[in-house]
Amino acid sequence: MLNDLEILCAAPGVSGDEGGAAEAAEHLLSPLGEVTRTPLGSVLCRMKPARAGLPHVMLTAHLDSIGMMVTQITDKGFVKAAPCGGLDRRSLSGARVTVHATGGGRETLPGVILATPPHLSDGKSIPPKADRLVVDIGMSAETARRKLNYGDRITLDGPLTPLLGDRVAAASLDDRAGCAAVIGAAKLLRECAAAEISVALVSQEEVGSAGAATAAYALAPDFAFAVDVSFGSTPDDRPEDCAEIGKGPMIGFAPILDRALSRRLTETAQKHGIPYQTEIIGSRTGTDADFIAVSRGGVRTGLLSIPLRFMHTAGEIAALCDLEQTARLLAKTIEEGLS
Repeated sequence: MLNDLEILCAAPGVSGDEGGAAEAAEHLLSPLGEVTRTPLGSVLCRMKPARAGLPHVMLTAHLDSIGMMVTQITDKGFVKAAPCGGLDRRSLSGARVTVHATGGGRETLPGVILATPPHLSDGKSIPPKADRLVVDIGMSAETARRKLNYGDRITLDGPLTPLLGDRVAAASLDDRAGCAAVIGAAKLLRECAAAEISVALVSQEEVGSAGAATAAYALAPDFAFAVDVSFGSTPDDRPEDCAEIGKGPMIGFAPILDRALSRRLTETAQKHGIPYQTEIIGSRTGTDADFIAVSRGGVRTGLLSIPLRFMHTAGEIAALCDLEQTARLLAKTIEEGLS
């Protein structure tokens, strides 16, 4: 699981430009079946052997991560940027980034988001809005304009870093953690005789779930299980809004989710001694599950979420055991049959 996660987190994939992450996903999925890529950049894998006549189950997580897009290059060579997904502006001042330049071919350029030193601040200033960020790449305007194109993506620098115990930190655990868990479940289901399995690692969740909607339409599954991240508890949180890291995946209960599938996940976890938590959502889940469930004539959909601290920052933290238990719970639930 850690090796797969390292490969996924090392690949760039800001929403709408998921090519690097898609290549990594194709590499990891190719031993499991036929892999294709959709026009919107999602990666689909129909697992072998094909088992026609059995329930068709789609396992899905999203490939894309938050980031920024180049909007302007000033006469002094600074790069203005707009958010691509929900950036937390409180964590961005002085952050190191990588600009994925396409002006003269693919090139990665290091940069730093501008920050006002505390010595020059009146103590009352607030971080700039996410659509007013400026990046210093140390170049003249002429050089920057030659190397960059408008729309080039910018990623937060946050390579996968092991912490104490089984914790890891990275900038793109939302949702490369979910992708690694889905791939892990697919490996466990390689010999499954209870269902036909497809994997969809999809694009553009952070900007509206177009990848999930189109992938679900293309695959036309009977059942779907989406894996995303949700809020891991911290000392300053509200306990009712979060779950504990290291205590298992969160099983979602929401109006759009199939209640029987949510209950089946819970019963399977109890039967096999798999740690789990619950997440009660009174409206939309805010994940790809909302769009998968209404694809075509409707898809019975379940949701598992991996507890994650510091979401949408360069230092997201998760526990590897939660990824492993997510994969195990998915595999056991499907192996025991869906109807």
